[in-house]
Amino acid sequence: MIAANFSGTDVWMLVAIVILLLILAFLAMAETALNRISKVKAQAIADSMGTRSARQLARLAHHPERFINALLVTITICQTAQAFLTSILADRLFGTVGLIVAFVLNVVVFFVLAEAVPKTYAVLHPERAALVSTGPTAALVGFPPLQLISRALIGLTNVLLPGKGLKEGPFVSEQELLGIVEAAAEDEVIEHEERELIESIIEFGDTVAREVMVPRPDMITVPEDATITGALDVAIAHGNSRLPLLGGEDGDDIIGLLFAKDLIRAEREGRGDDPASDLSRPVRFIPEGKPVARLMREMQAEKFHLAIVADEYGEVVGLITLEDCLEELVGEIVDEYDIEELAIRALPDGEYLVEGGVQVEELNDVLHVRLPAEEWDTVGGLLFGTLEHVPERGESVELDGFRFTAEELDGRRITLVRVTPVAEVAGAEAPAADTADH
Repeated sequence: MIAANFSGTDVWMLVAIVILLLILAFLAMAETALNRISKVKAQAIADSMGTRSARQLARLAHHPERFINALLVTITICQTAQAFLTSILADRLFGTVGLIVAFVLNVVVFFVLAEAVPKTYAVLHPERAALVSTGPTAALVGFPPLQLISRALIGLTNVLLPGKGLKEGPFVSEQELLGIVEAAAEDEVIEHEERELIESIIEFGDTVAREVMVPRPDMITVPEDATITGALDVAIAHGNSRLPLLGGEDGDDIIGLLFAKDLIRAEREGRGDDPASDLSRPVRFIPEGKPVARLMREMQAEKFHLAIVADEYGEVVGLITLEDCLEELVGEIVDEYDIEELAIRALPDGEYLVEGGVQVEELNDVLHVRLPAEEWDTVGGLLFGTLEHVPERGESVELDGFRFTAEELDGRRITLVRVTPVAEVAGAEAPAADTADH
């Protein structure tokens, strides 16, 4: 019955369906393979092989938005045509029941032959698949009618959803890039030290001066009436090469900067009793929200190593050095004058002693929690703000499964916080209670 109804038109429709499935399988392989080849990898292949397909691969990798748009449009056209022809053929041969059976078989066959198999092959052999698919993909990119259709559809998309990303082609978010770096480290493509440096560089762009500065209470300063000998003693005692000079109407403003080399030179010339303010140099003031990346470029270009940080009211809130900026990229830099102390110390009983000036985000990384870092920069500020009053020693608050206790204070400032995992303590006590009940 079916054979009698199977006409020449049906045969050609079946052939077209098979050809479309083969084209879709090839396009799926091409899309996956070309997306997995980076610009650097493609250029390395082109330099080593020197073939036409390798050079085409390098050109496509440098402009991925061109081949992606062309491939997506072609895949959409082929998928629509294949489903349309399959539905017509099934209806002609089997009627309404045939449409349901054809729909199920089409989903299975399409997923296996045109999605899973070619994409898996492209994942396992990305270079080989990319080289094989480069020629036809380049031909698609250069096909004028397809270019017109692609541009028209992208233009329509930009009208419906205007955005820079759509006009410039595909982009990778910061979190996706961090995930790629993490996966590369796990696959031993890059070293873990390289991963940490890359992550530091990515996060560096979001860091502002307030987050890395030395806060006002920790600043080492010299009063305006100090002598050269006295200022030099302060510099030697703390190992600082630059000292802010205090002065102004209330005697608590920064009016200049003293260089240790200037003080040493004046001391050797016998001018130790002269006022240190005679050697004062101009000092740079910056807002607390200034991006550290931009500040570091200014320090390099204008040759200054220290800046005073002021808040929106013009009050001094801290200072920042070129070393502070570099430490955000390469980690803590400890010299012969620094006393190396761990800002976060793990105790044998599972608790932590955390300095009040530690950044909340840094503690989040250590404890693997999500403490709020939007309103407060430091752990001391987090505890102070959560309690909503100046705490006494021993006061605590529970956040995200941890108890934060004010361990040491300096006036109104929290200098040391004890962090205790409350969840683990509760979990350890639970079995004992169950045993007693039984």
